Amino acid sequence: MRSMSSSSTSSKGIAAIVGVGPKLGRSVACKFAHEGYTVAILARDLAKLSRFADEVARDAKGQVFAIRIDCADSKSVREAFEGVLSLGSVEVLVYNACEPAPCQPTNFMAISLDSFERSLAVCAAGAFHCAQQVIPGMVERGRGTIIFTGSSASLNGFPGYCELSCGKFALRGLSQCLAREFQASGIHIAHVIIDGIIGGSRSSRGDLSMDAAMNPDAIAQSYWYIHIQDKSAWTQELDLRSPKHRI
Repeated sequence: MRSMSSSSTSSKGIAAIVGVGPKLGRSVACKFAHEGYTVAILARDLAKLSRFADEVARDAKGQVFAIRIDCADSKSVREAFEGVLSLGSVEVLVYNACEPAPCQPTNFMAISLDSFERSLAVCAAGAFHCAQQVIPGMVERGRGTIIFTGSSASLNGFPGYCELSCGKFALRGLSQCLAREFQASGIHIAHVIIDGIIGGSRSSRGDLSMDAAMNPDAIAQSYWYIHIQDKSAWTQELDLRSPKHRI
């Protein structure tokens, strides 16, 4: 299922943003829409996603499509990308999906196998499935950008957060493998480490009063810079952090 804000698409192609919420995903979608891309935003909750699509389309005066996806379900991923690819060629894939981490650490023995496996499925297997949907077209055209959103848990394991860390470690490994395999094909693949707490965007009138909060609009600008980098000096990993944030 998808909700459309426009009936036509941009000649620049499609920017597909997977894992869109009110903070980073929304800001990335807004940035690429501002730059003239047709944007497909994907997440599990289609009702919320449709509201984001309307907001981004209005703010960016762009074309935005909301498509439901469950990144832990390979059939859902295939069906979602059938919808995405029906809009045009995917020039940019941003994988931002992740199972929410608990506010408090979870004792290892209290974590269920189902919960652990779902975290791996969303963080890593979902990224694998989504990348497989768009890479053939990118190889055929000799261009494309894939950005995976990581975190401080991509580099360090934290007590009580093994589900998040294992998923993010695997995502980072996937990004490194794909970057080395497909750079010669003209596909720019990068992993971005978000080391800090993301606040609300200014465009969504979110709360930026937290001293340690990172502005998602600023992070989205960094994603855009990755996309437009010259091929002779591509970034394969970028570490973004708030100067006031401490783990």
